[in-house]
Amino acid sequence: MLSPLNADRENSSINVDKMNKAPSPLNYVISHPGPFTLDVLRGFRENQGLLLAGAVAYYTLLSIIPVFALVLIALSYFIETEILLETLSTFLMMATPTRTETLITHLETFIANWRVIGTVGIFLLIFFSSLAFTVVENAMSTIFFHRQLKHRRHFLVSALMPYLYILLLAAGFLVVSLMSGWLHQHSTDTPSFLGIELNMTQTTATILYAVGVFGEVLLLTSVYLVMPVGRLAWSHALVGGVAATALWEITRHILIWYFSTLSFVSVIYGSLATTIVILLSFEFAAIILLLGAQVIAEYERIDHGGVTPRE
Repeated sequence: MLSPLNADRENSSINVDKMNKAPSPLNYVISHPGPFTLDVLRGFRENQGLLLAGAVAYYTLLSIIPVFALVLIALSYFIETEILLETLSTFLMMATPTRTETLITHLETFIANWRVIGTVGIFLLIFFSSLAFTVVENAMSTIFFHRQLKHRRHFLVSALMPYLYILLLAAGFLVVSLMSGWLHQHSTDTPSFLGIELNMTQTTATILYAVGVFGEVLLLTSVYLVMPVGRLAWSHALVGGVAATALWEITRHILIWYFSTLSFVSVIYGSLATTIVILLSFEFAAIILLLGAQVIAEYERIDHGGVTPRE
C-alpha cells in the first residue's frame, strides 16, 4: 500500500502526464474540425445564443444612428461632410448588406440640423449610443460564464467602456475618411506598375474593401479581448476575430444576393421593409459575433489546464 506522500506524488505525476498529453488547441481544431464545430454549436445552443443575438440586434438598431451621429458631428469640424458620408456608406455596406441609402439620407439631414436638438438631445444621443455595447457585454458574460465566476468588473469600467469604443471608432473612421478622400482625389490618375496601367477607380474600391475587412478583424478582436471579464489571450481573441470576419463576409454576400433576387420583404412589409432588412442583417451579424465568442470559449476550454474536448 502506498504511503500518503507517495500517493500524492503519483497523483501529481498522473496529472502532469495528462496535461502533457492534452491536445494543442490549434492541432485539435485542425485535426478534428467536425467535432470542434459541433462543440461550438452545442455550446451556443446551451447558452441561448439565438435569444442573446436577438437582444444584441435590437439594441444595435437603437444605437446605430446615435453612434454615427455623434461620430459625424465630431468629425465634421475636421473633414467635409460629403467625404464622411461617402466613407460611412462604404462602412455600412460592410455591416448591413443593403438598404443603407435611407440611413445615409437621414444622417445627412440630421448633421445639417443637429444644433436644433439642444443639450438634452445630445445627452440622449450619448445615452442611446451605449445601449448596444452594454447588451454585448452582458451576452459575452453569458458565453464566458466560467470567467464570470472567477472575475468581477467594476461598474465604472462597464459604464465607460462603450464611450471608449466610440472614441476608437471615431479615430478609425477619421483615418479611413482621410485615406478615402486622398484615393478619390487621385481616382482619375492612371499610374503604371511594371508597365501595366492601373485603374484607380477599381484600385480604390479594392483598397477600401481590404481596409474594411482588416478593420473588421481588428474591431472584432478588440471586442473579444475586452468585453469578457478577466484577461483573455490575444491569440484566442484573434482566432475569434478572424473566424467571425470570415463567417460575416460569406453571410453578407449571401444576404446581398438574396435581398436583390429572391426576397419578398418589400411586398410583405411595405414601408417597413428597410427596417426589417436592417434588423435581419443585425440579427445575422449578432449571431456571428456570438458564435465567434463561443469559438473562443471552446478554444480556451481545450487550451487551459489540459481540458479535453467535449465528449
